Amino acid sequence: MKMITDTAELAATCKRLAAHPFVTVDTEFMRETTYYAKLCLIQIASPDEAVLIDPLADGIDLAPFFALMADESTIKVFHSARQDVEIIWTMGKVIPTPLFDTQVAAMVCGYGDSVSYEQLANDLAKARIDKSSRFTDWSRRPLSEAQRAYALSDVTHLIPVYEALAARLEETGRSAWLDEEMAVLIDPATYEGDPARAYRRLIGRVRKVKELAVLIEVAAWREREAQSRDVPRNRVLKDDAVVELAISQPRDAEAMARLRSVPNGFERSRSAAGALAAVEAGLARDLTELKLPERTRGRNNAGATVDLLKVLLKAICEQNDVATKIVATVDDLEAIAEDDGADVPALKGWRRGLFGESALALKHGQLSLAMHDGTVVVSPRDV
Repeated sequence: MKMITDTAELAATCKRLAAHPFVTVDTEFMRETTYYAKLCLIQIASPDEAVLIDPLADGIDLAPFFALMADESTIKVFHSARQDVEIIWTMGKVIPTPLFDTQVAAMVCGYGDSVSYEQLANDLAKARIDKSSRFTDWSRRPLSEAQRAYALSDVTHLIPVYEALAARLEETGRSAWLDEEMAVLIDPATYEGDPARAYRRLIGRVRKVKELAVLIEVAAWREREAQSRDVPRNRVLKDDAVVELAISQPRDAEAMARLRSVPNGFERSRSAAGALAAVEAGLARDLTELKLPERTRGRNNAGATVDLLKVLLKAICEQNDVATKIVATVDDLEAIAEDDGADVPALKGWRRGLFGESALALKHGQLSLAMHDGTVVVSPRDV
């Protein structure tokens, strides 16, 4: 199994692949010690051939690969595409379009939450994946024949998986559902590590608006540091320390040193000044412009409604053979319980027709839930 290591061969291969209506794609990468993923291997297959591309080869230019990813005439099929697309966007500033994510398609087709590639390959391609090379260091060369075979299997078995799922979507009339999901994955904003939005991962861990103000600034500082140094954000400062800075709001190195989650000696490091400046910036923010999420304040009052919405969600998803995770999250249900106009995916697009309208009806006593022969039955209620 030869790897493509020069630009001319890559260009010729991508030209052949572009003649097909779809190609399956996967990448192998490392990011344990970096902020940005290090691309180590690219796998692509069409119904006619399967190839490995070595992005680490001396002098290779990946421009033909990026051009193929941007070619609107060829569907790019991935399984769990988000990280692969992020790498392609970061390196080539192109988004693979049109895009088909088999993990998302499988959830739409009723395969449960976050179905694995191994399961789909077994069910739809009648293939068993050899996992012996799963923990390969893909940056090392040369790769063994077993490692190359494992890497290629990630795209060769994906061909029948894609064909089966695409056919099922067409049969069930759910192709438009998948299109809505792909809109998020093909939006460049999904992959931009905007420091101003970094706090959102941690917002549930603060309880006061003043704490939120500091969290926004400290999380943004950490994200900028991680990006500029190309290290994982936890190498700069762990999540617990970011949250503790937001809550304790130290004004000097001595106060910072007393915080339990801040590493010993951090207060004397070059980074400490930036962290303290971020705390000050947070304390200087206009608090009237900020507010905590509604669900952080009123969750307990809506608990019974959320419990009923969970039952309704499970019943509707089982009836329609679709994964609950793709229809609504617990956060969605909590938001709906508190606000009929909540800005959540469950009240938009195909989800609203499938579940959202019923959720609002149940909330307002217009639906009832009952058990019959071990199954939850949803029915209109006279009011």
